[in-house]
Amino acid sequence: MPRTAALELLDSVLHQKRLLDDAIHASKAFQALAERDRALAQQIVRTVLRHLGEIDFLISSFLEKPLGKKGKSAENAIRIGLAQLLFLDIADHAAIDTAVALCTGGQMAPYRKLVNAILRRAQREGRTILESEDTQRLNTPEWLWDSWVNAYGEAQTRAIVRRHLTEPPLDITVKNDPTTWMAPLGADLMPTGSLRLPKNRGSVTTLPGFTDGAWWIQDMAASLPARLLGTVADMDVVDLCAAPGGKTMELAAAGGRVTAVDRSEKRLSRVRENLERTNLNATLITADAVQWRPQVLADAVLLDAPCSATGTARRHPDVLWLKKPEDVAKLANLQGRLLAAAVEMVRPGGLIVYCTCSLQPEEGPLQIQAFLDGNVSVELDPIQSSEAGALSDVITSEGYLRTLPCHLGSQGGMDGFFAARLRRR
Repeated sequence: MPRTAALELLDSVLHQKRLLDDAIHASKAFQALAERDRALAQQIVRTVLRHLGEIDFLISSFLEKPLGKKGKSAENAIRIGLAQLLFLDIADHAAIDTAVALCTGGQMAPYRKLVNAILRRAQREGRTILESEDTQRLNTPEWLWDSWVNAYGEAQTRAIVRRHLTEPPLDITVKNDPTTWMAPLGADLMPTGSLRLPKNRGSVTTLPGFTDGAWWIQDMAASLPARLLGTVADMDVVDLCAAPGGKTMELAAAGGRVTAVDRSEKRLSRVRENLERTNLNATLITADAVQWRPQVLADAVLLDAPCSATGTARRHPDVLWLKKPEDVAKLANLQGRLLAAAVEMVRPGGLIVYCTCSLQPEEGPLQIQAFLDGNVSVELDPIQSSEAGALSDVITSEGYLRTLPCHLGSQGGMDGFFAARLRRR
């Protein structure tokens, strides 16, 4: 049952605070589903997470008091019902009946009538109630809303949140000439050279070119930082925090001699699988990048630093509800240490590109400015607007790259990325 699997996944994310991708990988109920049912379960869960603020506002409006610890799973059944009822193309009776059916036996049984009553009321009143609310603010944790308004202004923040509420298209990076794969994949060529596929294309493993290793999945914005190193053919390039390997493959496909470093052997195994499928080569090293150093100084280093990932909420809406301000502060500290390590890995005159898939200033411009203020061995190498081609508006006046989910919004948007290029003196 896809909705049973969806309930388990929501319990894991919202109550056990696990990332959705990790919960999916660990869920036996989900893994046992047929491909079509997996897609439905994921669609339900992601819809709940995208509209969680609205959904929980309705629940609190309809309840006299919270359900409490024992009613957590029943609350998730209500969330599933409301997501289906208000935001998915599912008939009202099916949306209600399938959610109520989750409350069969065990601790869920006493909540069956309550779940049914709340969903029936939402069927009558839910849309009207939400029409009078600021749903963009409801669907964004307050600390994130305030941070983004301060950094980007309210109008752009609302544009960002609008993109978070829609299912994103699928982007791929092609190993060689992307134009040759436009027709076979039915894809559009984006300004960055990425190909964008229509939504709901089914399993990517069945698409033309996957088995042949002609391309890999990578958001359009994520493909940009590696290009900021310029021509890397026959150069020694270190890719730090490399998993799952999209940037490693970009650098290898461009002719670089790539050393990919990641502290997780499990995550590096995915990089290895992707390299084998695409017939690309890189040296893989399992190590803590803060401590590891190459035997010979590299020509360039790409640091895709661990971050809050708030720029990826289009694809990963769970991050909005799992990350906290203290996570950003902790990660910013780690990013600073990784930057210092990266400088020690590159030869004098060599480049370091630092990037994060975060919208938080602490993990972007504030991080770089603080690092430059305290480190005389490097200087900023400003990124030129010409390097972004038709996307010149993603280059800031300081010479940073800053993409936002609302960029190219009419075409589906892109992930929020920050990148800065440094040169060792």
